[in-house]
Amino acid sequence: MDLIFLLVHLESIGKTDACKWLIVSADNSVVNRLNIDGCNIVNRHTLSTTEQHLIEGDLLREMALQAVVTHAKDFDIIHNHGLWSVAAVGICGYVLNDGDLVAKALYGLRGDGESGGFFAQLTQLFSPDGYYMEGPYYHRFAIRPLLMVAEVIERRQPELNIYQFKERVIARTADALMACAFPDGTLPALNDASKSMNINDEGIIIATSLCFQRYKPDDVLIAMAQHQNEVWVSAAGLLLSNAAQSVTPRPFNWGCRILRDGPDGERGGVGILRIQDEEQDINMALLAFGQHGSDSRLHAALDHGHFDGLHLSLFNRGREYLRDYGFGRWVNVEPKFGGRYIPENDSYCKQTVAHNTVVVDERSQHQGDTATAERHWGQLHFCVPNHPYGQGVSALAHDYYPGIDMQRSVLMLKLEGFRTPLVVDLFRLTSEEEHQYDYVFHHQGQLLRTDFDYYSFPQLVPLGKQDGYQHLWKQGRARIAPQESVLVSWLDGDSYYSYISALPAGGEVIFARSGANDPHFNLRSEPALIARTWGKSMLFASVYETHGYFNEASESSTDARGQIVRVELIGHDDDVSMVRLHLVDERQLTIVVCNRWPSMTQPVSEQGAWFNWNGNRFHWQGAFSVQWESPDSLTRKY
Repeated sequence: MDLIFLLVHLESIGKTDACKWLIVSADNSVVNRLNIDGCNIVNRHTLSTTEQHLIEGDLLREMALQAVVTHAKDFDIIHNHGLWSVAAVGICGYVLNDGDLVAKALYGLRGDGESGGFFAQLTQLFSPDGYYMEGPYYHRFAIRPLLMVAEVIERRQPELNIYQFKERVIARTADALMACAFPDGTLPALNDASKSMNINDEGIIIATSLCFQRYKPDDVLIAMAQHQNEVWVSAAGLLLSNAAQSVTPRPFNWGCRILRDGPDGERGGVGILRIQDEEQDINMALLAFGQHGSDSRLHAALDHGHFDGLHLSLFNRGREYLRDYGFGRWVNVEPKFGGRYIPENDSYCKQTVAHNTVVVDERSQHQGDTATAERHWGQLHFCVPNHPYGQGVSALAHDYYPGIDMQRSVLMLKLEGFRTPLVVDLFRLTSEEEHQYDYVFHHQGQLLRTDFDYYSFPQLVPLGKQDGYQHLWKQGRARIAPQESVLVSWLDGDSYYSYISALPAGGEVIFARSGANDPHFNLRSEPALIARTWGKSMLFASVYETHGYFNEASESSTDARGQIVRVELIGHDDDVSMVRLHLVDERQLTIVVCNRWPSMTQPVSEQGAWFNWNGNRFHWQGAFSVQWESPDSLTRKY
């Protein structure tokens, strides 16, 4: 049980407690989290003077002084550690009726509200959309003390109107965190992050209850609480609990979202697509194009960034089927490297090849240099939440590799005859020089089939020597001729998945698995697939199809083969990218995506034209267009 949690409740019933406390410093420099071994809450007036002094003078005040005096140099850091410090000191100050401690906690040691303190944290730590640069894992760590101290401020100093501060920044940052969650409640592992952290984290449970009470009784928060199956024990929690029990359980759906990153929302962000299919399952795609999750200008401890520009995660049917590896760490598991970050977190987990993106010349983005990465971020190209055929998002990244521009456009298409949305991924790279391009994705499950022959290596060797490649076993390889399309299918859980991609310049498909050069077995053994090609400018045109159903108990399997059999790249330039999908029933689906950068007078949504390309006549309008072509040449255009 956390001290801050106890103090909030002490404050709500009066300054009362008697307990045995164990104080733990998360980083041995600032009091971030304080644990209680066991406690009995009693009325303060029943305590003797000695007992009162022991608790208030020898514990609470001493803890607060440790933070503001002994560790003064760290108290005002703008960071999730700093939030824990100001929250602990602030709540202690309120419990002790010590205005000086409260002022230091709210306005910083200088008292200006800008160089430190709770108000500075709210002003500087989050983007205008509430996004936290380190990613959802550390965001949920920061949200807990933030909401605890906010609730105490509201109760003790309602005139500060804390929940309305900075245009409701508390609501926006809680909303941004919850909106990142996958449909099963787990949080995307952006930057250093656990693969199993989810919305049952206590900070998010508190956020669900308090936002429901302090802002508005939102239906999505009710659905969140139903999934969490618990509420914060408080008046807010009771209100939410009653609401959740009064309606039929339903999945929570935060919809299509763009969460801007950076203090002014100018440093890229995260794009999220969500479509509920005919089986009421929520399909989700997440495209990361924000700033590097490290910023040494704020604090040296803010160093959890990964080299993962334009990373893509895909989720449906209860699982993340295109996966981010996450961090290399077993938190609080002392026998495993003391519960700290393992060495492979730097040598593999942070590297570009550990993510679902494109690696150039087997080197990580920004040459794996954090200082360089901190100066770069992506740019949103377009986001289309409502299209006759679904949703789409596109982002650009310039000079993540010197002299190379990258654009990734992800479409989630709801098509007639498909039980789940089809994901179209167009990853375009342009350069004046020749390069090796590795399109990488990570998955789980069992490989089922390919439409090409491959060679499996009888002896395993590492795939490369550096930048994470040294930690991948080279298990198999296939040579792909120019103008060929490749298809790979696998079974993950009870669903079949197929990856179909065009390789017009030819190349290789490499089957790899993590675990090489790992003498202490620190890394999870997980498969990866790499589509490799060479050239100056390149477009990886890929499709991900979810199909069929497998049930071991009933020994049933349906639609183990998907409907998409081939992807054809028609062309790409600075205006558009054009691809054609070939179906098993001989129908064809042509897709055009806008590459033009929007002008002040003509946004992406208004751009378009008729054009002929390699004998293909097509009308392009807006961010993306879709055209069905049946064998009898009947077409529908959007």
